[in-house]
Amino acid sequence: MLQRNDLADGLNEPKLAANLVADGNESLLKFTPGDQGRLEKLMSKYKQLLIETPINPFREENLQEIVKNVDYGVLSMLEGTWVSYNDNHGNLVGSGIHTTIMPSPGTNAGTIPGKYSFECEEYIEKLTFNLVPGGVRNRGGANEQFCGAVKYDQSIKSVNRVPGNSSLEYTPIHEENGMYLWLSQIFNYAATKKTIEEDRGIHAVAADDPNRHLYKSGYQDETLFLVINDKGVKEYVTLENLNGREYYNIKAAKELKPGAGQTGTYFIPDYSISRSGVIPHGSTVTLLGDLKPDGNNFLVIGAPAFPSGDEAWKYDHLSISQTMGGAGASEDDPINLDAPPPAWVFEKLDHKNDPQENRIYTQRILAHHLYPYSVRPDLRLRDNNKGKVIKNHVRIDLSSKNKIGAQGGILNVPFVNRFVPTVEMNMRMWIETVEENGIEILQLQYEQIIFFEFDFGDNGGTTSWPHIQVNTLRKIDDVSPEQRSLIEKQFPSSSIITSSASASECPYHKS
Repeated sequence: MLQRNDLADGLNEPKLAANLVADGNESLLKFTPGDQGRLEKLMSKYKQLLIETPINPFREENLQEIVKNVDYGVLSMLEGTWVSYNDNHGNLVGSGIHTTIMPSPGTNAGTIPGKYSFECEEYIEKLTFNLVPGGVRNRGGANEQFCGAVKYDQSIKSVNRVPGNSSLEYTPIHEENGMYLWLSQIFNYAATKKTIEEDRGIHAVAADDPNRHLYKSGYQDETLFLVINDKGVKEYVTLENLNGREYYNIKAAKELKPGAGQTGTYFIPDYSISRSGVIPHGSTVTLLGDLKPDGNNFLVIGAPAFPSGDEAWKYDHLSISQTMGGAGASEDDPINLDAPPPAWVFEKLDHKNDPQENRIYTQRILAHHLYPYSVRPDLRLRDNNKGKVIKNHVRIDLSSKNKIGAQGGILNVPFVNRFVPTVEMNMRMWIETVEENGIEILQLQYEQIIFFEFDFGDNGGTTSWPHIQVNTLRKIDDVSPEQRSLIEKQFPSSSIITSSASASECPYHKS
């Protein structure tokens, strides 16, 4: 977890978070070489939270000041309306790419092994982030945490060319809303005389309790230890009087004493960001994650790194999973995605040239007119960045199923859970500083991969079906007038998103 450097210095320090959020409302910032840009300035204020990092005590009289000082971290850079962007001379076709695999019509789980339909389309998008005023207070007894909450609304329309028609067709395919949380300041909230009395739910020690004299407050707020005293008689003593003696049983306390909780345990999460989203087909997702450092630096100099050539054939980012046969290739014997598709993609395949049926199974994906993006969509992000001067960036990695540590999760309604269960979701998001014509512009890119499981392989094994979305976006004030006009026409209202999508057309769980 990351924490702002000044948070442990008390509440009278300058309100850096408020200043940074105010800076984030400006879409452009003039700069001169050597100046700190907005992203660099923000990230210089953060460090990793460790067990030895000072933690402030929580006091109720400071509650309003704490709420006013809520921190949104790097999420403060997201505030506003983001829209699809490309530099296609003012015209916007489709900056995003989605690949979607669904059960083939007529199939049912457990009948025809692995028969699927495949779609790959370009799309445009409007994505709005709104900071929730004040901190979200999470109470955990001795631990208190205040989170910076950011609501998001997402609308997507596919872009297709209609044969015989020069105009483009825009079709609503996805709506989603939810909330990001930035884990902000952690406090230690120890018990006080006031909180103990207000929250008391037990009787005073009974008058005939033989150990009544050990409870000075009149309530059972001491842990007692049974020992044998110097006279050889069994008796209970408090921890204060145990003095290292051997004891034979323990009678636990039922009430707190002032100061309880001061010595921990302290909550140090292994993530800084959570995302909870609702998809109208019946899936609710929670992702957990953090900023991805480059060595010890969370602000990475230059553009995001994407592979090319043979190195791009990595199944974690392909629309073809290994359980789908991997197109007859492997990471050791890859297909070069920066070269034309292999010759077999355009050949008639049979049992002689494709004995395992791995090629014919995925042939249409490699033969798609959007190749290589139909195979590895995030190469569109790489290619969109060519020719741009990207000064620096931060990368956020989120997942519903982390390899270790804290876990998110996915809930599906019964229909989805039965026919197209969503089992895992991973996301990479880059916030980038782009230099253009003497100004800095923020750019947002993301790759989102959802894994479905349905049908089965010839050998009875479970098949994993990737559904991938990628896009490049900029603030609506930072795109060309032509692109802005198109977005405003396709997504009415630049500040409030209203649902315009037909639920049956969403790439998620289309059936």
